Amino acid sequence: MHLRRILRPTARTTETPGAGRAPRATPPVRLRPGRAAVPLLAAAALLVSACSSGSATSTTRAVDGAAEAALAALPSATPSALTPYYTQKLAWRSCGVPGFECATMKAPLNYDEPGAGDVRLAVARKKATGKGKPIGSLLVNPGGPGGSAIGYLQQYAGIGYPPQVRAHYDMVAMDPRGVARSEPIECLSARQMDAFTQTDATPDDQQERDALVNAYKKFAGGCGAHDPRLLRHVSTVEAARDMDILRAVLGDRKLNYVGASYGTFLGATYAGLFPKRVGRVVLDGAMDPSLPARRMNLDQTAGFETAFQAFAKDCVRHSDCPLGHKGTTPTQVGNNLKAFFQKLDAHPIPAGDANGRKLGEALATTGVIAAMYDQATWPQLRAALASAMKNNDGAGLLALSDSYYERDPDGRYTNLMFANAAVNCLDLPSAFSTPDQVEKALPVFEKASPVFGDGLAWASLNCAYWPVKPTGEPHRIQAKGAAPIVVVGTTRDPATPYRWAQSLAHQLSSGRLLTFVGDGHTAYGRGSVCIDSAINTYLLHGTPPAPAKRCT
Repeated sequence: MHLRRILRPTARTTETPGAGRAPRATPPVRLRPGRAAVPLLAAAALLVSACSSGSATSTTRAVDGAAEAALAALPSATPSALTPYYTQKLAWRSCGVPGFECATMKAPLNYDEPGAGDVRLAVARKKATGKGKPIGSLLVNPGGPGGSAIGYLQQYAGIGYPPQVRAHYDMVAMDPRGVARSEPIECLSARQMDAFTQTDATPDDQQERDALVNAYKKFAGGCGAHDPRLLRHVSTVEAARDMDILRAVLGDRKLNYVGASYGTFLGATYAGLFPKRVGRVVLDGAMDPSLPARRMNLDQTAGFETAFQAFAKDCVRHSDCPLGHKGTTPTQVGNNLKAFFQKLDAHPIPAGDANGRKLGEALATTGVIAAMYDQATWPQLRAALASAMKNNDGAGLLALSDSYYERDPDGRYTNLMFANAAVNCLDLPSAFSTPDQVEKALPVFEKASPVFGDGLAWASLNCAYWPVKPTGEPHRIQAKGAAPIVVVGTTRDPATPYRWAQSLAHQLSSGRLLTFVGDGHTAYGRGSVCIDSAINTYLLHGTPPAPAKRCT
């Protein structure tokens, strides 16, 4: 699977203070294993791609290194060549969704050559519902990379954020370049994606290894053939610069922002480039921009193992757990799951799919990983595993996998996975350059996660065959001179390990760490009154949480 950065929050139902229960968007926006592990992508290659590509013979040293260089702020004055973009007027129109309006914003395709063409970016907003002048705009991004911010706004943030926040802010979203409504990157047809997601991501011999490499090459080749010019300009730095144009066009002196998962990297990048324009910024489920890809992928692998251990302990407390019973250790639960995966590798089972897909090891693994993002999904996972293991029915796990890939019942995919790879592979050099490097690193990954390590190590190879050279490197983000920035970390977050939040809060000169002691990916709006109150107070009054504040 494409395990690259962070996945956005998966679909779930959450309690929002002062409001009823609202459905959270179900984008593929978390960190898929890839940069971090977030946004996961395909079970075969979407998970974690990050950056540095050092020799696998010294894996420990390679993955432990963090960048020393810091992201440099851009000049405070707007270059004259960009003035037409900063002064453009948006033509707002109905979105077809009650209460929301949409517009299209132009940005330079290449900031180094503003006259070389534009990229058209989709924007949506819902005006503040309260009386009087709003605090300003609140830009939201759910992660990915590749998750639709507009979909997130319309399905969740614009209707499910706390009413007091929606009363005082114009809620705004912009799909980043290459994503969803903003000139989306395309790579494979639906039929080709079906084949790609079923590729064996844990090769047992040379033939299977070659097949996996060929799948990565075909995926990359499809992306390169679609729009080569755009593919060179979908980096996080460019997306952050687009956000500054939007800030100006909306009439805001400073940017107010809530970003989740990969959205934290996007928001932190904005802060590093434009520190004096930082308003009230919340980075929830934070990534660490200083880490090379291999280290990020390894950390993410360990994070999914931590989540699985928690799931295993919970599973055996229930009579419907197919992986063990009371007294079964998490290690035994993991061994039972691995044995099941191995059976599927040899003999995929029916899944009731209209297109004839069966549940094999790759899709089953993705389905399990998808459920690790939120403990609210664990009952669904238990039921899906029981159905597959006891009744030879893979429909439940296939449904979880499809939700991860954003594949609808008609067999169509959003461009989440395509944009995820495009951004990740541009932002950082590939974690591995060759299959031999992956082979040498397998013991380290398998130690980090006996259940998922093998597959996530191979997923880290997906950027090795990318048609466009990376333009980014690992770097620290200091954002000197920025207003307080709230960095939120969950102690048992599978996709963005807690220590990433600790690191980012430490890097940022005005970072303020807010800790949620618990399970799952991200913390805001997930049921902790303590977390929600702290963030709401900050957004509404500008008062950040107390230093080192911890919540349950």
